[in-house]
Amino acid sequence: MVGDTSIPLIPRKTFFENPNAFNPRLSPDGHWLAWIAPVDGVMNVWVAPRDDLTKGRPLTRQTDRPIFQHWFARTNAHVLFSKDRDGDENFNLWCVGIGGSDPRNLTPYSAVLAIVLGMHHEDPNLIAVGMNDRDARWHDLYLVDIRTGERRLVYENKDEIASFIPDSRLNLRLATTMRDKGRGSAILKWTGAAFEEIMSIEADDVLSTEPLHVNRAGDAWFLRSSVGRDKAAILRVDWMTGAESLVARHDKADVTACMTDPRTEEVTAVSAEYIRSAWIAIDPATERDLTMLARELDGTIAIESQSDDDTLWVVAASSPDRPLAWHLLDRRLGKITSLFSARPKLEKVTLAPMHGVVIRSRDGLDLVSYLTLPATVTGVRPARPLPMVLQVHGGPWWRDGWHFNRDVQWLANRNYAVLQVNYRGSTGFGKTFTNAGDREWAGKMHDDLIDAVNWSIAEGIADPKRIAICGASYGGYASFVGATFTPDVFCCSVPVVGITNLETMLADPPPYWAAFYEQECHRVGDPRTPEGVALLKARSPLYRAGDITKPMLIGHGANDVRCKVGESDQIVAAMTARCIPVIYVVCPDEGHGFARPENDIAFKAIMEAFLARHLGGRAEPTGDDFKGSSHEIRAGGEVFRDINLDEATLPAP
Repeated sequence: MVGDTSIPLIPRKTFFENPNAFNPRLSPDGHWLAWIAPVDGVMNVWVAPRDDLTKGRPLTRQTDRPIFQHWFARTNAHVLFSKDRDGDENFNLWCVGIGGSDPRNLTPYSAVLAIVLGMHHEDPNLIAVGMNDRDARWHDLYLVDIRTGERRLVYENKDEIASFIPDSRLNLRLATTMRDKGRGSAILKWTGAAFEEIMSIEADDVLSTEPLHVNRAGDAWFLRSSVGRDKAAILRVDWMTGAESLVARHDKADVTACMTDPRTEEVTAVSAEYIRSAWIAIDPATERDLTMLARELDGTIAIESQSDDDTLWVVAASSPDRPLAWHLLDRRLGKITSLFSARPKLEKVTLAPMHGVVIRSRDGLDLVSYLTLPATVTGVRPARPLPMVLQVHGGPWWRDGWHFNRDVQWLANRNYAVLQVNYRGSTGFGKTFTNAGDREWAGKMHDDLIDAVNWSIAEGIADPKRIAICGASYGGYASFVGATFTPDVFCCSVPVVGITNLETMLADPPPYWAAFYEQECHRVGDPRTPEGVALLKARSPLYRAGDITKPMLIGHGANDVRCKVGESDQIVAAMTARCIPVIYVVCPDEGHGFARPENDIAFKAIMEAFLARHLGGRAEPTGDDFKGSSHEIRAGGEVFRDINLDEATLPAP
């Protein structure tokens, strides 16, 4: 190890092994709790009486892919969960009884992505499911009986409907579709025989305008909308007249989430995040309880599950220097009971605080950013410039926030400053900021990252000779851009599941992205026009591979359907032909990221040694961190050996 050792080095596995438990969900009657936890090293569904988790037992025993998403069925006796195969993102929907019956695949169709759209509040055995087995591009709407798996077609989607919204009885009520050659969209109302358009949405509003749900009475629906305003607000729309009334808004940020009363489905609170997340309560009782929770739990609060009578809430609480933990609130008693922490080992160590900062771009935009310094640093400035990692979020239509991030804490523990930047194109800060990223991939979006790097240097935070760029998905693309468009800024780069050729990315998207494809062409560049092709080539790192001068570590999942492994193959081939050093790691049983912890830990071990070599931070010996991993070193075996991992544990290159 090198670097400051006054804070103990936290083992990689403590950050990246399976969580202890996460994602608890109440049964509708409040009697049961289901959650995700390991069984023989694989994440599975567990259940217990809500008031006695010591009686917890696994409902599933998957041995290959982890389960991440589950729902309690309205029967109070079944749990639904989704699962894909080796990262192919064809998520089938499964059902398991809490009495111990074997799990059943409710959507056993080839290459189908099943989407749960609603649950019947009067017949608890029925759920609404979207399935794309007839046409991979578009989902048809079905009612599925969870007891038998029998499905009944509700709407055959030959009209290119992008999304459906049923009511609490699973009657079809609203839908969305693309218009203006897919760049804009429209909200449709079901008349009982056909859809009629009730709202037209221009391209600039598409990412921040959407119907949310219909209330229980069926006389109103809720809309998140930026139409006529910059920041998305929540509106209540009268079903008969179409009259809109403002529910809530935020001055600096889009409203991004709603909380509802499960008895009425009326909105009781909304949340928005500028630098930190904030709740805006509409209902006085909800405001009282949210205020109490924020005071008692001291962190970012999210309500993740509610009983049907709204007397019980599952509450998630976290802060950047404290891992996510869940609690149960009994609103009748005003009592908070701790359920469990995702990573209890991290509650016993010193983690680093995160500082929200606003950095000004060269053309005057406010870039809400987050700076995390090693825990040994007091305040927001180190005594001397530090090696720094610029971690770029994916999407790009996403955002970083003031939250616990295990990658950030891991890097800070290795003595790096970590900077996260919400560059233009990020969502949550109003449509003007998001739309400023249109057709600016590797343009002004990258300028924002460079402006943030220059700020960190000017502020004495970052050593200009020891700055790395890393990220996944769009963050992987940005890392490739950093290595090719601005090769003198970064001393090394770590792109994961990234894009190198925007033409090939847009030539072969997943078929069910059809509803969003025109938006991508509008916002990135259109491969069907000469002007678009020229733009895409100009902004593709592949065509600048010869400009790479600094070391690179690339990671990819072989089954990635979003950023296909060929994206990395292309640039590795170009670099190899030019004798540019690169380490290329591929996991044959992964998709868009490393879901199996064995693969993730192995890649992090390689990345840690790579960063220590080029930035000079701390590194933990590899030990047995390659055990159980499927990773393959497809290029750069000699470079891989040279970064001084434990020689005895190295796999053959």
